[in-house]
Amino acid sequence: MRVAMTSVAAGRAGRVNEDFTGAVPTAAVLIDGAGVPGSESICRHGVAWHASHLGGSLLSLLSLVRDRSLSALLAEAIERVTDDHRDTCDVANPISPSATVAILRLSGGLIEYLVLGDSVLVLDRAEDAPLVVSDPREVIISRSYQPALEAAAAGSEEYQRLLRDLRANRNRPDGFWVAKDDPRAADEAITGSCPISELAGAALLSNGASRIVDRFQLAGWPEVMTVLATSGPAEIIHRVRQAEARHAVAADDATIAHCTDLGEA
Repeated sequence: MRVAMTSVAAGRAGRVNEDFTGAVPTAAVLIDGAGVPGSESICRHGVAWHASHLGGSLLSLLSLVRDRSLSALLAEAIERVTDDHRDTCDVANPISPSATVAILRLSGGLIEYLVLGDSVLVLDRAEDAPLVVSDPREVIISRSYQPALEAAAAGSEEYQRLLRDLRANRNRPDGFWVAKDDPRAADEAITGSCPISELAGAALLSNGASRIVDRFQLAGWPEVMTVLATSGPAEIIHRVRQAEARHAVAADDATIAHCTDLGEA
């Protein structure tokens, strides 16, 4: 499998890229970290640390363990990262770092996939429209908060309160699920598989990159997959950045892993 990866930070002062992506010969992982600004008193490590450690643990497990489900591997990775800072940080606090996850794995003639949270995985089917795998629960709940968030001054006490209320819906049966401190969240992930022979490629995107389709509607998924194949992930992110500037939308970390030559491990 050949994987082309691009990750571009939002570029806001004082912030590092909170996305992570990586690959081993038979798998690719994308992590999109999330947290509330000013939560350093909750977790001294921060969102980027959480995302990179979760991604690194997943890649290690995917490389070494071939006989367990993706959900089981994600659960173990969540438990490992939580144990790494359980004694120093308030890992159960609603605003402690969390992440969305997308995983792709080659296994016995199949592509297996997992999506948890609002990252997106796209399977480029040779004889059909792309299969888009997404988890809509966070987006649906976030929409109910959007008018109040837009009315509040960014960074204000009211804005932070709304964010905390929104994130209190995480990992609840009537809310949405992300990779945080509870490994049972992995059981809520969307999973499936597809014969490798049916696919021309696949892509994993953080929500900062997938907004080319779902927010700005600059392209459909067939065009996105064509651009990835001809110009690479950087071109998609470049178009997103142009749209953000044109519409005065705050930039977000944007990450894409584009997988081709899927039959080659």
